Amino acid sequence: MKPIKLPEPPGSPQSIGGVPDIFEGGVYSVIRRAVIIGNGLRASENQSIGLVRALGLSEKQTPLLTVGSSVFNSVTVGSSVFNSVTLGSSVGLSSVLEADVKNIVRMAKGTFEKDGPVLVVASGRDTISIASSIKRLASDNVFVVQIQHPRSHLDRFDLVITPQHDYYPLTPRAKEQVPRFLQKWITPKEPPDRHVVLTVGALHQVDSTALRSAANAWHDEFAPLPKPLLVVNIGGPTRYCRYSTDLAKQLTASLHNVLSSCGSVRISFSRRTPAKVSRIILKELGNNPKIHIWDGEEPNPLMGHLAWGDAFIVTADSVSMLSESCSTGKPVYVIGAERCTWKFVEFHKKLRERGLVRPFTGLEDVSLCYDLPLKRLEMSESWSYPPLNDTAEAASRVHKAIAECGWRLRP
Repeated sequence: MKPIKLPEPPGSPQSIGGVPDIFEGGVYSVIRRAVIIGNGLRASENQSIGLVRALGLSEKQTPLLTVGSSVFNSVTVGSSVFNSVTLGSSVGLSSVLEADVKNIVRMAKGTFEKDGPVLVVASGRDTISIASSIKRLASDNVFVVQIQHPRSHLDRFDLVITPQHDYYPLTPRAKEQVPRFLQKWITPKEPPDRHVVLTVGALHQVDSTALRSAANAWHDEFAPLPKPLLVVNIGGPTRYCRYSTDLAKQLTASLHNVLSSCGSVRISFSRRTPAKVSRIILKELGNNPKIHIWDGEEPNPLMGHLAWGDAFIVTADSVSMLSESCSTGKPVYVIGAERCTWKFVEFHKKLRERGLVRPFTGLEDVSLCYDLPLKRLEMSESWSYPPLNDTAEAASRVHKAIAECGWRLRP
């Protein structure tokens, strides 16, 4: 395994009040660096990267460390996604290494006096044992954040960040749905405590700064398109949202109904989209002059879609795509929510209660989502909500928890 090399921090910068760090607790109290531990899944690692970015440490992170060398290639692809989402800034993942507890602990302890403590951010249940071991072996030198619920022993981490619907199994309704002998395998062992930060959806990298940058980066491609621009994001069936070609047929029929109110339509598939679903979409919609279907080749237009889209249609299976779309403050329509079960029902319920989403029926007038002067009053009355801001809110809680440990972040 390659040695872990951290970027050199600046030498003892002045604090906000003009007092050197040494008089505010010294370098030992300032977190300047972050280690991200991933599991090879793009959606999981995007959450960790998004949090580190929101904390202002994205330029001071190590290469991405992964659990198991078998995921090396998939994470390498994921690193290029990080670069494209940050739109060509200097932030990026220079390489991908296999996570090794002993090496990370040795680095954290060996560099503590010179460089201060290390923030460790891990996402996904595959990373729980690695992150908890680092905390146990170097508790005085690291602050460990685990994203996604570890189900038990929350005190193994300094902070756990997880969606509210991960606690759905504790509700009376959920207990009625699952046989007693299965409950211990899918249920958190205790309700949320001081170690837990609850979010509505998934963390990500989409914020106002990223959207402004994306608007500039994708201007030449999207600015000339007829308005309003409707963006359609299609995921794939999961354990809790099962569907097949039936949803594809429903989607194409509904899109045909709203095309007259659209200026342009952009459609994207995810890596989880089954070929039989994408084939139906391509066959039914691929030749329509208003519609462009992304071919999967880089660069990924995700950020351009989020910045320039006037309204979104998202399949109900993807917490990540829905969370990103709802962070724009623009109309988000969901298709397929009636096919979801278990905790996904709770997730969609929270989105509806906050006025973030509506079901896509095919009866919508998409032109009402476009900010035309004559439509502005009607639009504000019928479709307006504060953007979902989970990542920034989680970052604020991390700042607070770090301060309670006697440390602070220095971006």
